[in-house]
Amino acid sequence: MSDVRTHLGISHRLCGAPGQLSAGEATASFVASAEMAADDRGLVHGGFVFGLADHAAMLAVNDPLVVLGSSEVRFVAPVRVGDEVVAHAAVVEAKGKKRVLSVSARVGDREVLAGSMTAFVLDRHVLDEG
Repeated sequence: MSDVRTHLGISHRLCGAPGQLSAGEATASFVASAEMAADDRGLVHGGFVFGLADHAAMLAVNDPLVVLGSSEVRFVAPVRVGDEVVAHAAVVEAKGKKRVLSVSARVGDREVLAGSMTAFVLDRHVLDEG
């Protein structure tokens, strides 16, 4: 997707591929793989679903210098290996460098994660010294 300006090096296999992208709103998705399983029954570790929602949030802000500052999410249903998970994020508040986003992830019609994230658009890369 040529309009993506952030997180260009992220693993689409582990954190989702960009989908819909518009001003202040984005989706990302992946098919949960066996390497995401937390047990032998195919339960996907929530960290991967969180990473997908985080990626969608960063895409919704879509600035090369955006970073996640905090989040408050609930895992509301399990994800299994083989499930296609789609995360959606939308900016609901923008004040200066701060962006508050609503985030959710779904498997089909079933919501699996819901909450909010706060991101910041920095003046320089977070790893720059000084």
